[in-house]
Amino acid sequence: MGNSGYTCIRRTFCSFNILIWICGCGFLGIGLWLRLAYQGYASLLPEHAVLSADSLFLAIGVVSFVIAFFGCCGSWFQSRCLLIIYFTLVVLLFLSEFLLGSLIFVFRGGIGRMLALELKEGIQKHYNVTDRGGMIAPSVSAIWDKLQVELQCCGVTSYEDWHDINSWPGERWVPKSCCRPRYPSFEGSGDDLDLDCRKKGDPSLYWDKGCAQVLQLWLIQQLHVVGIIGLVIAFFQLFGLISSMLLFCTVKHKRSSKTYKSYSPTVDTTLQRNGTSTYLDD
Repeated sequence: MGNSGYTCIRRTFCSFNILIWICGCGFLGIGLWLRLAYQGYASLLPEHAVLSADSLFLAIGVVSFVIAFFGCCGSWFQSRCLLIIYFTLVVLLFLSEFLLGSLIFVFRGGIGRMLALELKEGIQKHYNVTDRGGMIAPSVSAIWDKLQVELQCCGVTSYEDWHDINSWPGERWVPKSCCRPRYPSFEGSGDDLDLDCRKKGDPSLYWDKGCAQVLQLWLIQQLHVVGIIGLVIAFFQLFGLISSMLLFCTVKHKRSSKTYKSYSPTVDTTLQRNGTSTYLDD
């Protein structure tokens, strides 16, 4: 491989990893922002807070940052050791993604039931009508109310998930966010209608679907987006593997080849004076 081809691969590989490094920093920033501004999301799954959105973004950011660091340094310093570490990390990442995806697919039923139980426990222990949090850090109550209004759902699997929670023990009530819009609160009448909707116990006044069912339907509708994202990630990983191996082999060839020499004005002048010539590449 000539100098131009080697330089092109090296620059492309370095630019690619710089882009991944920038994306990793962005994911880290998003994760930190979610961790600081939306702490209530961790309480939705009290026993598995590591599955929250902020933890996911932080993990993606750290992995992207570390892998891109080895790629950039290996390309810049032409280090075979760093390049093989980069190659190994990408292979391990690909195998981990494949294994995790397979486990989720095989045990999807059990995982769904576990998450549903965790969400119900979060409702039972952490929902508090009087605790609304703030604009920057909303509480669990504000998050659930917003989720139910936007998705038009009530509870995790049904409205019965709100019965006998810690906020109203022994009562079969639901939050106001479960009420359908056909049951409005008119100006001057206070919250009597909303309170009646919450405490009347008439299921026809609530959203008829659980939030887990609505989210499941939404995910099924977005499978094409998930597939496209998966293909893009796989393409990036394949490009990184091929480029790193090409650089690894090229650096090995350049260092082991006796005929390859960098351009030197002193050597060139001496050769011309002696009336001889040489080739810089094989």
